[in-house]
Amino acid sequence: MHGAMNHKGNAMLQSFGSNVFNEAVMRERLKKETRRALRRSIEKGQRLDPALADEIAAAMKDWAIEKGATHFTHWFQPMTGFTAEKHESFLSPQADGRAMANFSGKELIKGEPDASSFPSGGLRATFEARGYTAWDVSSPVFLKEDDGGHTLCIPTAFCSYTGEALDKKTPLLRSMEALSLQAVRVLHALGQKEVERVIATVGAEQEYFLIDRKYFEQRNDLIFTGRTLFGGRPPKGQEMEDHYFGSIKERIAAFMRDLDLELWKLGVSAKTKHNEVAPAQHELAPVFHTTNIATDHNQLTMEIMKKVANRHGLVCLLHEKPFAGVNGSGKHNNWSLQTDTGQNLLDPGSTPAENAQFLVFLAAVIKAVDEYADLMRLAASNPGNDHRLGANEAPPAIISIFLGEELQGVLEEIQTGQARQASGPRFLDIGTSTLPHLPRDTSDRNRTSPFAFTGNKFEFRMVPSSISIAGPNFTLNTIVAEALRTIADRLEGQGDLHASINSLVREIIQKHSRVVFNGNNYAQEWVDEAARRGLPNVSNAVDAAEAMLSSRNIELFERHKVFTRPELEARHDIYLENYIKTIRIEALTMIDMARRQITPAVLKAGREMAKSIRTITEALGTDRLSRIRKNLEALTERLERFIEETDALEKAVQAADGQHDIKEHARAFRDQVFTAMNTLRQTGDQLEMSVDASSWPFPTYRELLFKV
Repeated sequence: MHGAMNHKGNAMLQSFGSNVFNEAVMRERLKKETRRALRRSIEKGQRLDPALADEIAAAMKDWAIEKGATHFTHWFQPMTGFTAEKHESFLSPQADGRAMANFSGKELIKGEPDASSFPSGGLRATFEARGYTAWDVSSPVFLKEDDGGHTLCIPTAFCSYTGEALDKKTPLLRSMEALSLQAVRVLHALGQKEVERVIATVGAEQEYFLIDRKYFEQRNDLIFTGRTLFGGRPPKGQEMEDHYFGSIKERIAAFMRDLDLELWKLGVSAKTKHNEVAPAQHELAPVFHTTNIATDHNQLTMEIMKKVANRHGLVCLLHEKPFAGVNGSGKHNNWSLQTDTGQNLLDPGSTPAENAQFLVFLAAVIKAVDEYADLMRLAASNPGNDHRLGANEAPPAIISIFLGEELQGVLEEIQTGQARQASGPRFLDIGTSTLPHLPRDTSDRNRTSPFAFTGNKFEFRMVPSSISIAGPNFTLNTIVAEALRTIADRLEGQGDLHASINSLVREIIQKHSRVVFNGNNYAQEWVDEAARRGLPNVSNAVDAAEAMLSSRNIELFERHKVFTRPELEARHDIYLENYIKTIRIEALTMIDMARRQITPAVLKAGREMAKSIRTITEALGTDRLSRIRKNLEALTERLERFIEETDALEKAVQAADGQHDIKEHARAFRDQVFTAMNTLRQTGDQLEMSVDASSWPFPTYRELLFKV
């Protein structure tokens, strides 16, 4: 047994990163000088000498071919929110009829996919097809392995012929540079002259649902939209709280094991897995990485989750609210700052009140979140998250920060100017001599907070489960860079640094402490209190989009060279177009299901009920079925209302599509179409509960959530 365990453990360790062109592979295949130059490019953000590209490309090609690859692709992340690939073979025909395998430095560094069919928001006309991909040296090249074989994947940025960013990666890389620049300025002002670079790090917890594929394939709403548009609540949901952290079913455990193995091969450090709150819901959490690599890894994680689920006869649902009445899914974005010398800038130490450096960076985050709450709200917005935010499961749409009791006390004493007694490390006495005293963190966790400090990082809990984390992170990076810029301007050249720090931190806390809230964010009392504090409460994705066109926010992104005005205006239009298309697809799917599935099924059930009443009445010679007749009458009335509401939804879609201004178009889908969808759903769910189970035309929540 021990030997078998060692064998499995060794296999796990040997497989990790086996499909990544990582440092270990480079040591074997690249000259020392080339490897050092590439490492400098990765770690210092320096441009790679093109003269070295051919050697690196040749090494990558040989490594990939030895592992069975026949093609390479520039793997990029267009504004669809997904990833994109254009595969090119290594094959190069020769004049004598034979072939060679070639891969040049030019092909490694630059690609040219067709850009015309990707969302551009008007940055590119449809007939302007040229777009470029550029190798991102900071993200490792990897091999993707599937039934189609092995493909060498080169992470790249994607831009237009005229240089505008057409992807998620480019602004993220820009924001990382902006954040590093301003953070280094602050650290140098604080005397940390040896720091050359500050890196934003992220660990993205991914929530998801798994359902049986045979049930999925019978539900057009799941196929076309990723969520159930109809579905009555089952007698049992998550009330018993028995699924959360519960024993993992064998079938799900087998999926999770295969998922881990696939991710480990790609160097994705999948660390934690468990059942989440809702039935059929689960979570995966990785180890922290640089924001850029963490974003790439999360894109891979979502893709591989779906592939592995398919192999197990399952379907992975990443929608924020696939099932009404139970918790939806988010993506907790754990964000922190680390120097190239190994310091975590958000680590308060044992006495945070005496840690001036920590307090400066904490103040910067508080200032950033308060001043740019609209951008934070935007970063957590998509059509699916409108179903989730503010429900009794997820943070509300009000942006606030949780700091915990101890840090809250520190801030209050800074505001009043009173010195704080250092408390030193604290321990939990858990009441038994057989268990150790546990060191207590400086803060508890607050699962209701949208942006919570959790020891040495901030957890952005509002992020939708289905989106790329590039958006939330380039937002965080940029707004904190702006706060650090103003702090650096104040601290640089100050004679009495200690007094300057005290004055600055106190000023920031006094001005921005309104955004700090440690209580229950779900409570109505907080909604009322937030309004008194003047905090914005943006309830939907359409209103959140306005932040992109704010002149103040455009100036922010332009100042830090993350976006140009045209790039932001384009993203605004793409965002609203996505909202419109998403709600339209959902509405048309509802209409189709209502007319072609639910209405015929209920009519048939009504006929069978009427036939049964007639047969029983004839057999008994008297009518003793008055209550059943009333049920039939109620069913008929409900069906008539359902048909009327289906027609009303269709008219709402047609009216919304008559709007030509994109903002009015989106608002019409939000106000008229979405409202009509909710009305139709309510009646449809009542019909489901009014007919026998065998009459309903597709699987119900009973099968979807409990037969996995």
